Amino acid sequence: MKQFIVLALLLTGCVSLQAQLTVKADCGVLTVDVHKGWINEMKPSADPEQIKAKLPCFTLAEAEGNTSTCGGGVFYDNKGIRFYTQRDYIVITDKFKGKFTAPVLGMKKAAMFPKYGNPKLKDANWEAYQMAYGIMIVYYNSASVVNKVIISTKTTDDISLCTTN
Repeated sequence: MKQFIVLALLLTGCVSLQAQLTVKADCGVLTVDVHKGWINEMKPSADPEQIKAKLPCFTLAEAEGNTSTCGGGVFYDNKGIRFYTQRDYIVITDKFKGKFTAPVLGMKKAAMFPKYGNPKLKDANWEAYQMAYGIMIVYYNSASVVNKVIISTKTTDDISLCTTN
């Protein structure tokens, strides 16, 4: 009888241990290609379901539509990336965990012109560069160093940025 009780307790413990084991979704290394306008070959204009399938480690997904904040998107807040799918742009912050094919985050403002030419639009703390796929907007901190990058398939005339970026 004691052996039966011990066996039952062991089996119950093993079942509950299995229930606690979950596999985290892995995106692998996130690579931003500012020349092609994508992250791991996912463009800002990609369908949200395609993004979630290719990059399953998202922290939040919000359906597109007028009732959602900023038109919806797929967010990777623990990796410093946000896809705004209805507005067709991606925000990469200084919290980004991954790599750039051409380093932009951390670049000095003066180093942008030799690599990307004259910006199409600019202000005191940001510049927008025309790219083959659309635009790249870079934001500068108080030390004139890039601390946020936005890539979009839209033009400077068509893009509508969310105020909560």
